[in-house]
Amino acid sequence: MGLMSMFGGEKEQAVRFPFELSDEEWRARLTPEQYRVLRGHGTERPGSCALNFEKRAGTFSCAGCGQPLFRNLTKFESGTGWPSFNEPLEGAVATTEDRSFMMVRTEVHCANCGGHLGHVFPDGPPPTGLRYCINGVAMEFEPAEG
Repeated sequence: MGLMSMFGGEKEQAVRFPFELSDEEWRARLTPEQYRVLRGHGTERPGSCALNFEKRAGTFSCAGCGQPLFRNLTKFESGTGWPSFNEPLEGAVATTEDRSFMMVRTEVHCANCGGHLGHVFPDGPPPTGLRYCINGVAMEFEPAEG
């Protein structure tokens, strides 16, 4: 499913993002797996990404455009096999309704480039009660200085 149908439902609408590249530029910038997830709305195999086990202080950013998305303080072990967070950085992500695979879920994407990150579920820990289940391959990690 492309970005147009992702945001437009049955009616295709052009959605603009602050950071945009052509498909050719995205393919040159991303690894094949990053492209499949970020641009093609794919999902990595659970437990396949080292970021699931990242515990250091730092920031998780979009692998597509570099936008900071989550801080390590909001990361928790969900047991799902994907990095999970209970709160994104303010304005970093946006959500849309995802009706793929014969179910209704809330998709999470980068607010800067529109890249697919994962989904958010209402079964997370306090204080938000949310679980942002994010593909590790869709992010990069920058450890905090010091």
